[in-house]
Amino acid sequence: MKRFMTGAALSLFLAGCTGGGPGSPAREFLAMYNDIDQKVTTVAAEASWKAATDVSEQHTGERIGASGAVAAFEGSRYVIDTTRALLAKPDALSDLERRQLNRILLNAAEAPGTIPEVVERRVQTEARAGAILDGFAFCMDERGGKCVKKTNPNEIDELLEKSRDMAARQKVWEVSKQTGPALKKSLAELRELRNRVATELGFSSYFHLQVAGYGMTVAEMMQLIDRSQQELRPLYGLLHTYAKKKLAARYGQPVPKAIPAHWLGNRWAQEWPGLVEAVNLDDLLKGRDAEWIVKQGERFYVSLGMAPLPKSFWGKSDLYQLPADSKRMKNTHASAWHIDADKDVRSLMSVTPNFRWFETSHHELGHVYYFMSYSRPSVPHVLRGGMNRAFHEAVGDLIGIAARQLPYLREAGLLAADRKVDQTQWLLSQALDNAVVFLPFSAGTMSHFEHDLYEKNLPQDQFNKRWWELVEQHQGVLPPSPRGEEFCDACTKTHIIDDAAQYYDYALAFLIKYQLHDYIAKKILKQDPHECNYYGNKEVGKWLGEILSLGATRDWRQVIREKTGEDISSRALLEYFQPVREYLEKENAR
Repeated sequence: MKRFMTGAALSLFLAGCTGGGPGSPAREFLAMYNDIDQKVTTVAAEASWKAATDVSEQHTGERIGASGAVAAFEGSRYVIDTTRALLAKPDALSDLERRQLNRILLNAAEAPGTIPEVVERRVQTEARAGAILDGFAFCMDERGGKCVKKTNPNEIDELLEKSRDMAARQKVWEVSKQTGPALKKSLAELRELRNRVATELGFSSYFHLQVAGYGMTVAEMMQLIDRSQQELRPLYGLLHTYAKKKLAARYGQPVPKAIPAHWLGNRWAQEWPGLVEAVNLDDLLKGRDAEWIVKQGERFYVSLGMAPLPKSFWGKSDLYQLPADSKRMKNTHASAWHIDADKDVRSLMSVTPNFRWFETSHHELGHVYYFMSYSRPSVPHVLRGGMNRAFHEAVGDLIGIAARQLPYLREAGLLAADRKVDQTQWLLSQALDNAVVFLPFSAGTMSHFEHDLYEKNLPQDQFNKRWWELVEQHQGVLPPSPRGEEFCDACTKTHIIDDAAQYYDYALAFLIKYQLHDYIAKKILKQDPHECNYYGNKEVGKWLGEILSLGATRDWRQVIREKTGEDISSRALLEYFQPVREYLEKENAR
């Protein structure tokens, strides 16, 4: 079945849609585009949801077909030519119209109708790679070429966090990398296809196309994230020294120069949980079930004056871990979905009762409440996103900080009022669990790998070599044994396949979230940023709502400056963790 209209047919269809009502050419075109785009992207989002929550060949095929329809519309010659013609007359445009047209052109660059065969191949390849990723069965034990013991990501994560058996740790770490060989060829194909669509509309690479969403050049983006890494380096170095000494003592090993990857409690060393034994966060969730965790996340947002989640959220979301004997397979990476860019909001998670999922639930609901905030008539469909992708992550992560605050945990009934907590150890736990150690992974390893992959056309036979060079350079981590080119450990990270060339989003989000938290604590709550409580404060909710409701209708740099009084920087993050730096300078000298 042919999934695409011919260029001529689509142009005639679209041209017919613009006739009728009075108004400027830009206003008429934008009304048409927003109406049709919302319809076709809703169908595509629903198809992608099915493909992610019930992995099957049928659902993969439906995703391909629906994504093809979006590509055919958004990248049509008519859309590209009309958008360019309207942008060529800037004096005739309002700021809101110009923003919409620029966004439309970026959408078109994802699927230019001038090369429909390439676009169709990209859609199909991405869908099939996503199906491999979402439906992958990890195997702990194989006999006679058959898997006799399967495992899942939650079990892998739990073993890496809790096991003290070095052989078992190495084995499960290696099991966690099994998706890599299955996806390496797909990544090479996707790189070629993604770069080809980006260059069609004048971008140097697919990486450049994604960075353009920030109104920045590739050089500007890399300079920003590299500068933040450089500023963080002294603190990270102290954490690295502390961690390798603790881990070496734990496992009865000599202190290494670089940390073996299987010593850490995370598959990619992007966070280092469990190193501060005095802070057992999972212990706080004893007696709570998975549903309570998500409901508490909702209670947090409602306490700020926001609306309860719609009933459809609870009916349509897929929130909890599947039973071990389930025949259905789903993507286990937590995510939030805005199906129709209006009222249909959902989340895909695999919640189990531990603190990681407590934080993650608060984070994912942050995305959902962001969706709900800008889904209003004053924000056109094409601008119903965060001010940039990092802002979306920053809002979720901001609530992640709030979810760790001791006063909130006491109010939520998770921390006894008389339980004493060592504030320095609590803060050290935050720094290690992800707040600081995550930046060398996001701004360093991931962003530089994807930069090299797309901007430098990194050869396929160097994927794994380059990955581990970057892991060692930026994170100070090494694999437990040599990893040749039969592997593709970068491919084991969901975002390499599904959200390509965007991982700097998370690095920038970390900078933004600490700036927002610093302002909320000091200016609104008048409390110590290390021990403050958003819960129940309507003024905090109002201030956040003013940001969330804008969508992408304003320049993100101006909004940060207006709302916090400063440009994006690592200042607030470094200030927040200054007590940790002072503590480690003394501790590491022992």
